[in-house]
Amino acid sequence: MATKKAAVIMGSDSDFPTVSKAIQKFKELDIPFEVHVMSAHRTPEAAASFARGAKDAGFGVILAAAGMAAHLAGVLAAGTTLPVIGIPISSANLGGLESLLSTVQMPSGIPVATVAINGAQNAAILAAEILALSDEKLAAKLEQAKIDMAEGVAKKDAAIQEKVREL
Repeated sequence: MATKKAAVIMGSDSDFPTVSKAIQKFKELDIPFEVHVMSAHRTPEAAASFARGAKDAGFGVILAAAGMAAHLAGVLAAGTTLPVIGIPISSANLGGLESLLSTVQMPSGIPVATVAINGAQNAAILAAEILALSDEKLAAKLEQAKIDMAEGVAKKDAAIQEKVREL
């Protein structure tokens, strides 16, 4: 079975530097994806239409990155039964707190999984974990990534122990 696609939807092209971390992670894990700019406020019909057709278009999960009012993830989640992962984007005014609260405070029945402000890489990993529920090859890649992380931490610990001995 082929891996379902992931959608990366951003409210503005200014969000691209942040979402590029998710795109890089999808490439690293060989997850097919599409990237689009859609606004909950400026192109609400396009966002709603995308959400309604996402499952039939072969998507298995949607990442939605938006700043400030950050309604994009909620608009997408309202139109699909696919998992939606919100990525709140930092802003100059409130540092992204408004984005975080707008993304995470969803009404009952319209869930949006939400990662940290600018947490695009974790959003991609969470998306991969969701897709891996029905993709053993992807699950194995994620398991190896955890092993690699643990080995990296062990190496750093060994290096610190050496520095401590040298004091």
